[in-house]
Amino acid sequence: MKIKTILIFIAMLFIFTGCAQTKTPDVFDTRDIMNFLLEKNAEYVSSDKNSADVSKEKRTDTAENGQSPYAVIVTCSDSRVPPEHIFQAGIGELFVVRTAGNIIGHFELGSIEYGVEHLGATLIVVLGHTQCGAVEAALSGEAHGHIKAIVDEIISCLPKNCTKEQAERLNVQNSIDRIRASEIIKELESLDKVEIKGAIYNIATGEVEFLD
Repeated sequence: MKIKTILIFIAMLFIFTGCAQTKTPDVFDTRDIMNFLLEKNAEYVSSDKNSADVSKEKRTDTAENGQSPYAVIVTCSDSRVPPEHIFQAGIGELFVVRTAGNIIGHFELGSIEYGVEHLGATLIVVLGHTQCGAVEAALSGEAHGHIKAIVDEIISCLPKNCTKEQAERLNVQNSIDRIRASEIIKELESLDKVEIKGAIYNIATGEVEFLD
């Protein structure tokens, strides 16, 4: 009886472990990656925990064998926008570049180039968000110090009298245009080796909307 109980326990343990594992997407199929990110975002919206692999074993594996992120996420430094949680991602899955207003300068562009050219990520997501302070500052035209450089970059892509929602989306598109100015990215995109997508994260609902 005791042996039977032990065997049942072991079988249940294997079932639970199998369910807990997350299958990462095919890094060469950007549509697969986008669907995977949306699936994991849906998990995030309906859960209060991150189910991703942040185990000691994963740390050891990536330390010894390196990283192979399936996507580059370019997003805002806003503390309410945590990419690894939003997409329920573990160690080594996302190559994240963060800057206030998710704007793109030389350092950010170099980081993105590294993520796709050297690490093999095939999808770049520029993830803007609702209630972005940098966008709101651009709409009001008020900034000082080095923050002014961030605001001026956002202002440069905004028409007069645009709404906050329009500004958030135009700012995402502006960052995409900056990324496409890279000769490395331009070549990889022309060869269908990388795809760039824009998205907006709703900080209230937790949902990510990919833009057309």
